[in-house]
Amino acid sequence: MRLPSSQSPLRIVSIGGGNGLSTLLRGLKRYAKAGENVLDITAIVTVTDDGGSSGRLRRDFDVLPPGDIRSCMVALSADESLLSRLFQYRFSSGRGLKGHSFGNLFLTAMTHVTGDFSQAVKFSAEVLAVMGRIYPSTASNVYLEATLADGRKVQGETRISQSKSRIQRIDLRPRKPKPLTEALQAIAKADLITLGPGSLYTSVIPNLLVDGIPRAIASSPALKAYFVNLMSQPGETNDFRASDHVAALLRHAGRAYNRSLIDVCVVNTRPIADTVLRRYQAAAATPVENDIATLERMGLRVVATDLVRMGGTKFQAKVRHDQGAIGAVALELAQQGHRARLKLIS
Repeated sequence: MRLPSSQSPLRIVSIGGGNGLSTLLRGLKRYAKAGENVLDITAIVTVTDDGGSSGRLRRDFDVLPPGDIRSCMVALSADESLLSRLFQYRFSSGRGLKGHSFGNLFLTAMTHVTGDFSQAVKFSAEVLAVMGRIYPSTASNVYLEATLADGRKVQGETRISQSKSRIQRIDLRPRKPKPLTEALQAIAKADLITLGPGSLYTSVIPNLLVDGIPRAIASSPALKAYFVNLMSQPGETNDFRASDHVAALLRHAGRAYNRSLIDVCVVNTRPIADTVLRRYQAAAATPVENDIATLERMGLRVVATDLVRMGGTKFQAKVRHDQGAIGAVALELAQQGHRARLKLIS
């Protein structure tokens, strides 16, 4: 695959959270390693986690949840060896320490040293020699509130993920938190903006609820791509087709931005092995149906290719996006966006 000249780096902004965003960043990092000034990567990460180590630190120290940010830093670190392993190290015992990762504690301490979470992320990224920039989608201390199909309201990402009733709408509290200026600037300069993969309601959509981010995406001349999840997520997207994911994104971003928020949908074509599928079905998870005709009627271009990697042991295999595959797709789309951007300038 031909990369751009050193005078013209590809600029990719990836928006999301959780394992999906980290996987995409790892796939992109290999191209950033290919040569100086070839690829410019920016990650914009949701900060609504309230479970596990992140949730405990959030409650105990009044900091933004560091977990997803930490995972992105490790994913983009120049060398995922000793330092990265240290940041991912999770204490298995110790009063007050059990369950915490070292990286989460480091980010929390750095936040108190600098007085600013965004600065803490910047300095921590320098320690790991991160090949890109990472911004929280907002510096405000926000939490999620879901309105369910039965009319109930559920607060907190953890409780929302465990809900058995279909999610009607997700909101941030307090409403319309301010974005980071640096994140908006990166969006404006991007050749490609990616949304997902990742939990629709708790990793991807929360970023679109930050004031100004949907407008910035819609206004950017970049190509915009949504990477559809491989499997439905019990409690969030039961029976969702690819078009249902897109519709939820557009609905939460606001009608004013519907025509310019997503240009391309990236979907998987590889079937999931029956042995793995049965185990997922036992947990009420099924492959996301790629209703390509519906997506095209929505005005979207569809990129359909093999994106699956089976991780884990034979009997505990997990369905995951292949980092090499989604990285290659993102790079190709960034090149298309770059060419289109140059045409606009000329």
